[in-house]
Amino acid sequence: MTDDEGFGEFVAARGLALSRTAFLLTGDHGLAEDLVQETLVKVAARWRKLTKEGDPEPYVRKVMLNQLRTWRRPRRLAFFPTADLPESLPPVDESAQTELKVALLRALGVLGAKQRIVLYLRFYEDLSESAVAAQLGCSVGTVKRHTHDALKRLRRVAPQLLEVEVRS
Repeated sequence: MTDDEGFGEFVAARGLALSRTAFLLTGDHGLAEDLVQETLVKVAARWRKLTKEGDPEPYVRKVMLNQLRTWRRPRRLAFFPTADLPESLPPVDESAQTELKVALLRALGVLGAKQRIVLYLRFYEDLSESAVAAQLGCSVGTVKRHTHDALKRLRRVAPQLLEVEVRS
């Protein structure tokens, strides 16, 4: 990678947060690890310049989002088509919360990468439409269209999520 001062400390301090972001974007632990690794390899080459410009984390997240958009991998999240989970995964808890989480992950799995990215930035990172547009390098109208299409599709494939009461 790089021996520039601060890169190792950045990865140690923010690596877990980057991994969570990658998992939310991919829905798969293995793909999330790949996404973080590929992102850090790209960022390491520019580390010295990034640290001179200030906080490198926004740039790292932008690289991660761009990397996901341009991946030549399946655009859909990987889900198991059977009711039986592989033995390597822990058994599914039968509680309502677990069922909702599974339903949400499956619903997110039908979305394309751009739609998942927009939903992530809008609702998980709580960015405005203009901030998302700036981050992705597109128009506000494009962000609105992706958000609208993604939410419409989520409502269609997982109507049970509409009945969930959001807790603060």
